[in-house]
Amino acid sequence: MQNVLPRSFYGRDTPTVARELLGHYLVHCSPEGVTAGKIVETEAYLQNDPACHAAKGMTARNRVMFGPPGHAYIYFIYGMYYCLNAVTREEGVGEAVLVRAIEPATGIPLMEARRGRSRATGLCSGPGRLVQALGIKKNQNGEDLTRGPLFICCGQAGGIKVVNTTRVGIRQGSELLLRFYVAGSPYVSKK
Repeated sequence: MQNVLPRSFYGRDTPTVARELLGHYLVHCSPEGVTAGKIVETEAYLQNDPACHAAKGMTARNRVMFGPPGHAYIYFIYGMYYCLNAVTREEGVGEAVLVRAIEPATGIPLMEARRGRSRATGLCSGPGRLVQALGIKKNQNGEDLTRGPLFICCGQAGGIKVVNTTRVGIRQGSELLLRFYVAGSPYVSKK
């Protein structure tokens, strides 16, 4: 696994990590094959943010969010989807970045089979869709993103035009400008 983002990348200010994840590649090596895509949309969740799972303190569900950084926080939402987050900040602070969308790059036929569709722009344009397309499972909650089989590796560093706006699908903290996406990307979940 060359060029995997180091733990120090994640152990920083959460909005900075959310912005700087854009252009890097989310990779999953599963028994069925390797799937990967360029991260094109993220959202930051801060411990003092009412929309953050860690806002009310540590629980069995959100324990992974409290560190160490660089681990996967996977949770179930709406009774039907799993979402993938990268834990940020130093250990003891409950913050993470939700990966909202990726541009499919590797293993596209496998992604299509998992999702039951072939339109590339809809394969991974949403947090539940990308988890399904990449074959990420609930039991991968807490996995170390710096060691695989689920990891993020270096992609395009800099030179990306980024849109900073409000997050999607939340009621509390909806006014916060904590969503980042690649300008003009047809792969983002919401324009």
